[in-house]
Amino acid sequence: MTRPPTRRAAAVVALALAAAGLGSPAAFAQGAADYPSKPIRIIVPFSPGGAVDGPMRAIAEQMGRRLKQQVIVENRPGAGATIGSEVVAKAPADGYTLLLASQTNAISATLYSKLSFNPVEDFTGIALIGREPGVLVVHPSMPVNSVAELVALAKAKPGQINYGSSGNGSGQHLFTAMFASMAGIQLVHVPYRGSGQATTDLLAGTVPMAIPGTAAMVKHIKAGKLRPLATTGSKRSQQLPDVPTLAESGLAGYSAYVWMGLLAPKGTPQAIVDRLNGEVRAALATPEVQTYMNDAGIEMVGSAPAEMDTYFREERERWARIVRETGAKID
Repeated sequence: MTRPPTRRAAAVVALALAAAGLGSPAAFAQGAADYPSKPIRIIVPFSPGGAVDGPMRAIAEQMGRRLKQQVIVENRPGAGATIGSEVVAKAPADGYTLLLASQTNAISATLYSKLSFNPVEDFTGIALIGREPGVLVVHPSMPVNSVAELVALAKAKPGQINYGSSGNGSGQHLFTAMFASMAGIQLVHVPYRGSGQATTDLLAGTVPMAIPGTAAMVKHIKAGKLRPLATTGSKRSQQLPDVPTLAESGLAGYSAYVWMGLLAPKGTPQAIVDRLNGEVRAALATPEVQTYMNDAGIEMVGSAPAEMDTYFREERERWARIVRETGAKID
């Protein structure tokens, strides 16, 4: 028969749990009640000025006002979002270090096989914030005005047309790889370290085509610096209502979105996760954030934590299938 633990043994276990940060529910509740007692850091694993960086900064400003603490946005780009994500995965699960995730994080879970953390399972969802379609754009020097013309040109010049992306394993990379696979064409991937330089070279014509997020491209399209051929969503973009979707342009079933969601390290107390979820939703309801998101063409979501968890895992499986089907790899 197993003997019950002695008082001394129970005390040792309690001390061990406390040292590991695994205290009692009452301790968790007390910690959540005092939360936040210091600034919160949100790691954006992408370069400044990208499709999800600006929206997160607008939301963080509103969260900081409500929480009466600084909510600091810190960019840690590189390696398919894995550099910044690793920082958060290995941070204390106390709600003070958070991660802004996107489809790139779900893609990296398959593309990067040798990581010291799990890009999906080492996190807990706070909220799916919003999403926007990508847009297939070409430099005006490209002699094409439609997806059909681009496909015909690529078939006439297999392996001779480059496309830029914000990095290996990024949404821009996989969105275009999926397009090329479905269209039956060969394109050459040119990865950059972030969307800033990728956009600069796209505007200069150094790379003639790309599929970045729509919001950041609208001003360049309206200025005539880029030519839009199609958007990647399941329906037309409100920002570019005259531009057809890729599904409408002959690639039936094509649908891909740039999305943004807030995550915390696995093991973060549920009370803190719920508090942060409420603050994200409150920020999305402010006129300032709504105006920003509407102007950027971002569809706001504001999901529950469990819904974010489910969505993240579904995206991982979806992009794992695309990686297998397209043969996409880290260049």
